[in-house]
Amino acid sequence: MSGLKIFTGNSNSAFAQKVAEAAGVQLGDCILKRFADGEVQVEIHESVRGDSCFVIQSTCPPVNENYMELFIILDALKRASAKSITAVIPYYGYARQDRKVAPRAPISAKCVADLITTAGADRVVCVDLHAAQIQGFFNVPVDHLFAIPTMARYWREHFGKGSEYVVVSPDSGGVERTRAFAKRIEAPIAIIDKRRSGPNEAKALHLIGEVQDKVAIIVDDMIDTAGTLTQAAESLMNNGAKKVYAMATHALFSGPAISRITESSLEKVIVSDTIPLNEAAMACNKIEVTTMAPVVAEAMRRIYGNASVSSLFD
Repeated sequence: MSGLKIFTGNSNSAFAQKVAEAAGVQLGDCILKRFADGEVQVEIHESVRGDSCFVIQSTCPPVNENYMELFIILDALKRASAKSITAVIPYYGYARQDRKVAPRAPISAKCVADLITTAGADRVVCVDLHAAQIQGFFNVPVDHLFAIPTMARYWREHFGKGSEYVVVSPDSGGVERTRAFAKRIEAPIAIIDKRRSGPNEAKALHLIGEVQDKVAIIVDDMIDTAGTLTQAAESLMNNGAKKVYAMATHALFSGPAISRITESSLEKVIVSDTIPLNEAAMACNKIEVTTMAPVVAEAMRRIYGNASVSSLFD
């Protein structure tokens, strides 16, 4: 592992430190500063010539700041003659803009993919992309890591498994993720079908599946403002669920998210550490965190050793 080096920006340095410890590697000596006008300055204070370098940077808010740090670190490593450069992006910002939803709209997820590779990334590692097809936006290899095995293991260890639970997808797009989680805890699934009764009118929630007298677990890839999540929890309680929990990979917790969760019928919201929690989230007793660091570290070891990454999830 002497030729493997790990660097990080400022977006989630605590997570990067956990990954480095799990991989048995010291974080590289990389200093990030700001010029008086706000420009990013990167200084790498060690040789990387001929080394396999990994840059860990979640592109969570402030998204554009964190992306710019990533681009400049990648460029610095490329110009320092690193053998290979892998961008490890636990949370991929702009992932929800993966298609044209209106005339003359951009596909920002593709634009960002081009910028990452132009800056110098030879490979990309992501965790739970919002849309799997984003892998195809890159012209370099992409390793798409999944949080479901880790989240399911956490649930089994703390709550158990069996048919007393029902795993719920908050929309039709998350059914595959929900099924994968349900399989691991040996539980049935249900789906919340979101529809609008008219333009600019509130969403109507239709439940597909049986939740009566069961503990419901809402599984999603991210929680942003928590509007969809808390509406889903209310719908499940109205349909006879005994308790409602939520599990999500990326804890954005924007705007009113924490107050909505606090005031909702949710028992617990379990998230990963791909995004650092803000102060309000850390103070909320309904939120628990599990780590994805060992999975990311193992993936990095396998990439460095030219071993299979997909077998990590078999």
